[in-house]
Amino acid sequence: METTDFVDALDREGRLLAAAAEEAGTAAEVPACPGWRVRDLLRHTGVVHRWAAGIVADACASPRPMGDPPDLDGDALVAWYRDSHRGLVETLAAAPADLECWTFHPAPSPSPSAFWARRQAHETAVHRYDAESARGGAPTAIGAEFAVDGVDELLRGFHARSRSRVRTENPRVLRVRATDTEAVWTVRLSDTPPVAALGDSGEADAELAGTAAQLYLALWNRVPVPSVTGDPALAGLWRETSAIV
Repeated sequence: METTDFVDALDREGRLLAAAAEEAGTAAEVPACPGWRVRDLLRHTGVVHRWAAGIVADACASPRPMGDPPDLDGDALVAWYRDSHRGLVETLAAAPADLECWTFHPAPSPSPSAFWARRQAHETAVHRYDAESARGGAPTAIGAEFAVDGVDELLRGFHARSRSRVRTENPRVLRVRATDTEAVWTVRLSDTPPVAALGDSGEADAELAGTAAQLYLALWNRVPVPSVTGDPALAGLWRETSAIV
């Protein structure tokens, strides 16, 4: 996917998130995020949008702290989220291809501006699903290409960082297979951060399988993994330890 594709996805997903939040109401519980209400979701995602936009706009060479959410609720909070989202989309759309700024994980991206467009598109898509879970009804479908990219970013980006808690005392191998595409990953687990690679070479102790969209949501712990073969303890390990911190 190209950077412009991610900006377009971010634009679409944020609009859907805001619409679902408005329909649900800010007091609605978010089933996909136990303990959260829609107001928490909007405050979190809006702060992240503004933080990312600031890093890109100011070409920050090092991390900066996130700001505090506003003391708003109801329609005013939804409007603040829409403004946060619109500012991020505009900032990324205007960012030069040769932008140099800080990024926080090593997922393959051609440039920092591509990194941030990709990261924020997936951030927003997952939280759009959360908002739709609060509203009820059928969630918006996730395209297979976008979902495959999101699984790749999660496995080869987020969990390549030292902060990943997905670890095992003894080496184990986990396979992740998207059944509606040719995408497959081999994830080597140990007492150090997971090492994920494209392909299915070698034996695996367990395999998690499903459509790309199902895996996208399952690996972000929004829905159960559709199919687990081999050692089910590795699916449990993922569920218990993979939360992003």
